[in-house]
Amino acid sequence: MQTIDFYFDFASPNCYLTNRVLRDIAAKHGARVCLQPVLLGGIFKSTDNKAPFVAFGGIKGKLDYEMLEMRRFIARHGFDQFQMNPHFPINTLAAMRGLIAAREMGICDAYVEAMETAMWEQGKNIGDVNVIADTLSASGLPTEDILAKAQSDGVKKALIDETAAAVERGIFGLPTMFIGDEMFFGKERLIQINDMLAG
Repeated sequence: MQTIDFYFDFASPNCYLTNRVLRDIAAKHGARVCLQPVLLGGIFKSTDNKAPFVAFGGIKGKLDYEMLEMRRFIARHGFDQFQMNPHFPINTLAAMRGLIAAREMGICDAYVEAMETAMWEQGKNIGDVNVIADTLSASGLPTEDILAKAQSDGVKKALIDETAAAVERGIFGLPTMFIGDEMFFGKERLIQINDMLAG
């Protein structure tokens, strides 16, 4: 079974969009998606990269085209629940620590679904720990256990280490995926991933 390493942060709308398509591509080809939680802000800092709305803010027409491309992607895949979060950009440190904790507890998929839905469909500010707690409780997840584990030194170190390892692997932004040593950056590369898996 082939494995797709998917480097991911709730902070990126393109990670949300990629996740939903990538899972279907993997299932079609009998591959497995291995979610790799990292901090996008940490990657930007380490690589001297910037978010598109900062990097391209002064380029006439560039951000307008980026939004057009996103609308086309959303329309093609029928993601009618997606909405830009009114609190964007959001500091997702607590949510990403929670993801590390949920992964260690064996409930990664349920956690991701709950937090992605809150962030990119319901417009909630998941930078607020109280919002995270309410979201987890509403989803039937073990809220207190996740939040407690997320504050452990081991989880905090794991997120730092995995972000550093991502930079060492050559990652400069998200979403980024690997099949073996082949890197794919951006949701626009999903068709290339599909072609590689089809082989």
